[in-house]
Amino acid sequence: MPVNICQQLNNAKDLDKASYVSALLAHMTLKEKIGQMSQFNNEDENLRSLIKNGAVGSVLNEVDVETINEFQRLASEESRLGIPLLIGRDVIHGFNTIFPIPLGQAASWSAELVEDCARIAAVESANNGVNWTFAPMIDISRDPRWGRIAESLGEDPLLCSTLGIAMVKGFQGDNLADSSSIAACAKHFAGYGASESGRDYNTTNIPENELRNVYLPPFKALADFGVATFMASFSDLNGVPVTGNSWLLNDILRNEWQFPGALVSDWESIPQLVTHGFAVDEGSAAFEACRAGVDMEMASDTYAKYLPALIEDSQLELKQIDTKVTRLLNLKFDLGLFQTPFTQSTPLTEPLNRAHLAVAKKAASQSCVLLKNKQKTLPLLPEKIASLAVIGPLANDGYEQLGTWVFDAKVDSSITCLEAIKDYVGDTVEIKFAQGLATSRSNNQEDFNQAIEIALTADVAVMILGEEAILSGEAHCRSTIDLPGCQEQLINAIYQTGTPIVLVIMAGRPITLEKILPKVAALLFAWHPGTMGGPAITDLLFGSACPSGKLPVTFPRTVGQIPLYYGQKNTGRPASDDTFVDIDAIQVRAPQTSLGMTSTHLDTHFTPLFPFGFGLSYTQFDYKDIHVSIPAVIIGEIFQISATLTNSGNLAAEEIVQLYIRDLVGSVTRPVKELKGFQRLYLSAGESKTVIFNVHSDELAFYNRKMQLETEPGFFHAWIGGDSTTELKTSFELMAK
Repeated sequence: MPVNICQQLNNAKDLDKASYVSALLAHMTLKEKIGQMSQFNNEDENLRSLIKNGAVGSVLNEVDVETINEFQRLASEESRLGIPLLIGRDVIHGFNTIFPIPLGQAASWSAELVEDCARIAAVESANNGVNWTFAPMIDISRDPRWGRIAESLGEDPLLCSTLGIAMVKGFQGDNLADSSSIAACAKHFAGYGASESGRDYNTTNIPENELRNVYLPPFKALADFGVATFMASFSDLNGVPVTGNSWLLNDILRNEWQFPGALVSDWESIPQLVTHGFAVDEGSAAFEACRAGVDMEMASDTYAKYLPALIEDSQLELKQIDTKVTRLLNLKFDLGLFQTPFTQSTPLTEPLNRAHLAVAKKAASQSCVLLKNKQKTLPLLPEKIASLAVIGPLANDGYEQLGTWVFDAKVDSSITCLEAIKDYVGDTVEIKFAQGLATSRSNNQEDFNQAIEIALTADVAVMILGEEAILSGEAHCRSTIDLPGCQEQLINAIYQTGTPIVLVIMAGRPITLEKILPKVAALLFAWHPGTMGGPAITDLLFGSACPSGKLPVTFPRTVGQIPLYYGQKNTGRPASDDTFVDIDAIQVRAPQTSLGMTSTHLDTHFTPLFPFGFGLSYTQFDYKDIHVSIPAVIIGEIFQISATLTNSGNLAAEEIVQLYIRDLVGSVTRPVKELKGFQRLYLSAGESKTVIFNVHSDELAFYNRKMQLETEPGFFHAWIGGDSTTELKTSFELMAK
C-alpha cells in the first residue's frame, strides 16, 4: 500500500503551509518531484498509470467531473504520496455561459462587470472539477491582424492592468481554497502581442525601455495583486525565446518583482526551443527552460525524460528542482486540494441560470460600441416601422456569435439576433430574413437576390455581418482585416436598394471599415458577444438599452497603418492637417518639398478611422471647465484633475469619462497621450456632474534611459473627455521636492 504522506500530514494538527510543504518535499523522490513539474493532456493513453505512479502534477483539458474525480482518487489514494492534481482548462470568457470575448469585455471599461463575468466562469468550471484557468491574457495588443487580439484587453497598459486585476479577482475570489475559486494565470509573459506582422508565435523585438513602460506594467500589476500563476510566452523576445529567457523569468519576475507563484510553460514550448534554434536537442531544451525558471511543463515531457540526467551530471542543482516543486505544492495547498481533492456531485450552482444569463446580457450590452448613427437612425421605433429586413450569415448563428475559446459552451442556449428581434417586436413589425451568404467567408453571391428582394420592401435593413469565430483566436491571424468573403459586395447590393442600413458587426478584432462606412446609416460593433448577444443587441437596436461601450483598441483606416495606437510618440516631424498632402492632390513633377515632409502616408489620412476610447451614445455628453487643483505639484503629492460632465440630451445614459496626460519633456521621449484614469458614470437627462480624478505624482513615473522607474519634474498637459482625441485641456507643473 502507498505510504500516503499527504494523509498523514492532513491528520497532523496546526501545520501551516510552509511546514506542510516542507515535510512533503522531504519524502519525495526526484522522479516524484519531476512528476509534479509535468502537466499531461487528458488524451494521453498512459495517463491513469502515470498518475498512479506519481508522474503527473497536472492534467489538462479534462472537464468530465466523474473522470476528474477518478484522476484525483488515483492521485490522492493510490499514488505513493497522495498528492492531488491541478486540473487546467482554458476558461477564457466563460465556461457554459459565454460572455463577450475579452476584447469585447474591455470595451465595457467596467472592472466590476469583468469581475462578475470571471466569477461566474470560475463557479461553472469549478462545478466540473477545473481548478486552474489560463487567463487573463494581458498582452498589450496593437496589431489587429494578430488572432489573439480577441483574447486581449486592448492596447493600453492602464486599461489592461485594471481589467486584468478584475478578472483575477473574479476567478480567484476572496479565498483560493473556496470550492468556487480557481487559480488564474497571467499570460503570456511577455511581449507576445508584438509578434511581427501580427503572426502568432512569431518573433518579437521590443527595446527594454518600451518593454518596461508599455508591455510589462500589466504583468507587474497582477503580480503585485496576487495572481496565482504566470505563463511564459511562446515567442522569441529580442533573440531569446521566453521559455528559456532567464533575464525575463528570473531577473525580472523572481528577483525584481519577487513573484512567489508558479510559472508554467505554454503548450509544448520547451521542445520548441529546438525549433527556434535556441537549443540543440530536447535535453538542452529542458535544461534551458528549467534554468530560466519554468516550473511546470505543459503537454510535452522533456522534464520527465531529461531532468534526472541533468541533475546527475550536476548541470542542474537539486535545490533548483525543490524550489520549483515547492511553488507548485504551495499552489495546491492554497487551493485546498490536500484537504478536498474531489468535486462534489451536486453543482455549486446551475450553469446558464437566470442570474448568469443576466450578467451575460449586461456584458454584451455594455461591450457593444456605437460607431455611427446618422441622423439618429437608431434606436429603431417599432411604431414607425412596418417591415424589417434582417440580413447576414451571422444573424441566426448561435455558435459563431460565441467567438473563440468556447470549448465548453452550451451552443443551444445561445440566442441569436434574429430570434431576439422576432421575440422583441412580436406581431407589431414584419420580420423578413435572408442569410445572403452561406458563411462570412463565402464569395458566392447566388443568394444576394433574396437579400435584395426583402430589402426592397423593408423600411430598414439590419445587416449582421463580420467574422466567424474561427477567424480569430490562437493561430488565426489575417494579413488583411477587411470584412472577409464578399460581405462588402453584399452591403453594396443592399445600399443600392435605397433602404437604410443598420450594420451590426460581430468580430474578434477591429475591422477596416472606411470603404463601407458611407453606405450605412448606423454601425454597431458587437465583437463576439456570447450567449446573450442576440437579446443585448436587440435591446440596443430598439432603445431598451443605450450604447455605452468605448473602443479598447484603435481602428485603422487601412491595414497599412498598422501598428496604429493612440499612445504614439510625437516624432521630430509630427503630421498635421496643415501639412498633410493626399496622394491625389500631388501635382505631376511636383517638387519634393511640396509633400509636407511629416510622418504620414500619402495614400491615407494619418488619423485612425475610430480612435481609442471612442463610442457614441443615444444622448449627448458635453465636457467643460477642466481644472487642476494644484498648478504646481510637488513630487510625492496627490492632486485632482476635474471637469464638468453634462448629459445635454433627453435620455438617461452612462458615459465613460477618460483622463489623459502628456509629459511634455522627458529623459526618454514620452507618448503624446497616456490614459491615467477612467470612470463609468450614469447621468439622467439634463444632469451635470463634476468628475474628479485623484492623481499621485508616482503615476507619472516612467523608466528612464538607465531603466530606473523615476518621476521627473517638468510640464504636463491633461485632458478629460469621451475618447483619446478629446481637446478639453489644462496644464500643470511637476516640481522636485
